[in-house]
Amino acid sequence: MSPLRTFIVEDNKVIYDNLVSTLQELANVEVVGHARNETEAVNWLTGAAGTGEAEGDRFDLMIVDIFLLTGSGLGVLKAAQDAGLPGRRVVLTNYATPDIRKRCAQLGADRVFDKSCELEDLISYCERISDGTATAPGDLH
Repeated sequence: MSPLRTFIVEDNKVIYDNLVSTLQELANVEVVGHARNETEAVNWLTGAAGTGEAEGDRFDLMIVDIFLLTGSGLGVLKAAQDAGLPGRRVVLTNYATPDIRKRCAQLGADRVFDKSCELEDLISYCERISDGTATAPGDLH
């Protein structure tokens, strides 16, 4: 089984480092890109970073935090949606309110996970994507 190519948008270095090590150890994840803010993420996805090549088709899964150093994870989701990128998109946030969940779904997020209590669910979801048993993209359950 090949690793789950993952792009992570997270501004907190400690959370990012812990998330990466956990996902690599438990869910066969390979991080193919990382951004700390909306602009970096959108540039990576669309190729606007000056490299001339979009990276957005190189990931299987994008994990996005909502509140970033600058910009918002909602803007990242919108850019991915507007570009029609094929990878799955999930949100990992401390603010998994019903309103945020609804807004994320409208912007193409497949799932929303609460950082404080649903990390194991995220790990399980990553494992299910890898083995093909995850719900279809666009299905929030």
